[in-house]
Order: sequence, then C-alpha cells, then structure tokens
Amino acid sequence: MNVSFLDACWGKPVKRTPVWLMRQAGRYLPEYMQVRSKCTFLELCKTPELAAEVTIQPVDILGVDAAILFSDILTPVEPMGMKLDFVPGPVFENPVRTMSDVEALKIPDMEQDVPYVLETIKILRRELVNKVPLIGFGGAPFTLACYMVEGKGSKDFSQIKKMMYKAPDIYAALMEKVTAMDMEYLNAQIKAGAEAIQIFDTWGGILSPADYERYVLLYTARLINGLNRTNTPIIHFVKGAGTMLDVVKKAGGDVMGLDWHVSLSEARDRLGSNMAVQGNLDPTVLFGSKEIIEREVKRVLRENDGRPGHIFNLGHGILPTVPPENAIFMVECVHRFSEK
Repeated sequence: MNVSFLDACWGKPVKRTPVWLMRQAGRYLPEYMQVRSKCTFLELCKTPELAAEVTIQPVDILGVDAAILFSDILTPVEPMGMKLDFVPGPVFENPVRTMSDVEALKIPDMEQDVPYVLETIKILRRELVNKVPLIGFGGAPFTLACYMVEGKGSKDFSQIKKMMYKAPDIYAALMEKVTAMDMEYLNAQIKAGAEAIQIFDTWGGILSPADYERYVLLYTARLINGLNRTNTPIIHFVKGAGTMLDVVKKAGGDVMGLDWHVSLSEARDRLGSNMAVQGNLDPTVLFGSKEIIEREVKRVLRENDGRPGHIFNLGHGILPTVPPENAIFMVECVHRFSEK
C-alpha cells in the first residue's frame, strides 16, 4: 500500500509529497455524475455501495495518495432530530434557536442511526487494501452549530453570533451536545476502519481570533482530545484561519489544514516543526493553463522547502466546473516535482 500520506501526517520523510483533494469525489468528474444521476445526494450518501464507488473513482482517475469517505458533514446531525434537505445546499426546516430546541436534540446511536456510513468505511477498507489509506471526516462543532442555528448557509451568520453574544447559555448547551455527538461519530468511523480523520471547520474563520478562542477553541480541543488517535492522525482544517494559526494550534491535532490566504512558508514557521501541514493551492488555479498549474504547484512546494510533514492539497474543495484533466495534471506535477 502507498502509505506516504500517513507518513507525512506523522511528520516522517517521504520519497515524494503526497496529494489528495478536498471534494475529490464530486461533480467535476463525469464518472461521479453518472452515478449521481441515479439518485439524490442524500440517497448517494446513504447507499454504501454507491458511496464507496464514488470514493474510489478519484483514486483511480487522479492517482491521489489518499481516499476520503464520500458523505456530508451534516449526516450525523439529521438523526439528532433535525430534518435535512438539500435544495441544493443543506437546509434544516426548524433551526435551533431556544433552550428547548437544544434539549430536544438527542445523541444518536451511530451503529443504529448512521449504519450506512460505517458500512461504507468497511467496504472501502476492503477495496483500498492494496491502494491508499482512507480518510474519515466530520464537521467541527462550531461549523455544525452554524448550520443548525442558521438553518442553512449564511452571508453574515447573524443568528449564531446573536446566540453567542445574547444567549451564551443556549450556545454553550448546544456546543456541548454537538461536541459529544461529534466525538461519538468520529470515533465510530475510526472503529469502522478510517485511517485518518479530517475535521472541517468551514466557518471557524468568520470569527475574530479573540472570539474563536473564547467560543470555539474549548469544544474543538475537547473533540480532538476525545478521539481514539493513537494510530489515527487528526487533520484540523479551519477555513479563513490564516490570522490566528497560533490560536487554532491550541486545539491539538496532528496536521493543520491551510487555505490559500496564508503563505505556506510563513505558516510552517509559525506552527513549528512538530506540526504537519496540508495545503494550500487556490482551487481556481485549476482553471488555468498547464503552465500556470505547474508554476503554482512548484511555488507551493518551494514554500514548504523540503520540510517533512507536508501533504499537498487545495486550500478548499475542488470546484465543480474544473476540467478533470487539469486535476490529473496537478497531481502529476506534485509527484514529479517533489520526487527525491
């Protein structure tokens, strides 16, 4: 098996920089769209054989060094008692706004309430045994709470911030419950066979460094410290966190995911040699010519300066209109120009 991704997570030297892409199983691939045409997004997430199929597609097509479970960060939130729809983005009909709303939420039994996720992982471990490691994932407590309180994506996140500032007791109760659920969910993935875990805090960067430390850090740190991570590296990705890497680092984890708004070399200097990093090519570079893609891959690799503990990735998910051949070329460039 190609274990370069896991070695890089632990800060070990590798022969060439491993690479995978956030949302690498997605709409930019015709093969994914062919599967997706047969069912809704939620049906795809809840059908283990199909979810496993689209997870494996980019491993074979792109030649990446890790697979990531096909699912959605809100999958374990639905069985807490919140009806979830995609229209096409996620929408909760009845957002959490009061203490009684929080009290009505239950902590799911993962084997009973999301068995399809765990079955998908088991299928993938069998299918990937001689290929690459499997990454499991979940949303960070704050990002999950954002969707639960706002009811959908938001431009200003006024509802979650209003709760933080005006009803801190409700906010704290919600975060406690979401963190407990998240811990159960991610540990269930590890038990089922996930070989690494990525925690997505997509909306963590909407807060000031002071508010992140006051309202978010405690819960993410509790989540990470509560995971069975003896042999399972934890990647912590907070989009928009370039100005507060020192604060985010306090949450723990083994790898820091970086978006494209921060220099990789500066981030590595600030984080220190004991923390691996993942990133951080701007996803829109993949719309460029081969010359531009090659130039930008070389730049990211140059910023890392050969230091161990680097996993090449985009600074966020691959965009659905990216030509697949450009993604393939990017992976080839990372491998070719990082070869030792």
